[in-house]
Amino acid sequence: MYAIIETGGKQYRVTEGDVLKVEKLEVPEGDSVVISKVLAVGTETGLKVGTPVVDGAKVTLKVKSHGKGEKIIVFKYKPKKNYRKKQGHRQPYTEVVVEKIEA
Repeated sequence: MYAIIETGGKQYRVTEGDVLKVEKLEVPEGDSVVISKVLAVGTETGLKVGTPVVDGAKVTLKVKSHGKGEKIIVFKYKPKKNYRKKQGHRQPYTEVVVEKIEA
């Protein structure tokens, strides 16, 4: 069984036991969070697609850890004008484990 969920403006295809990094959730480590925005659920019998979400479906995630991603460099410049601006960014994330998919 798998599900397609939406969290943090992104969509993820998940199965039970998957570990994934999602946009930062304001939940302490070790706690569980329930995602009710399930766009589709695939089972042995077939695929159930929601309009836009599947009624009564939810996915339970357990927060494993919080962290920051790799640093990316944002460098802006204008040629021949001596304008240079260097900036770095590390996107925060939450690492979660999919515990249960309920359809």
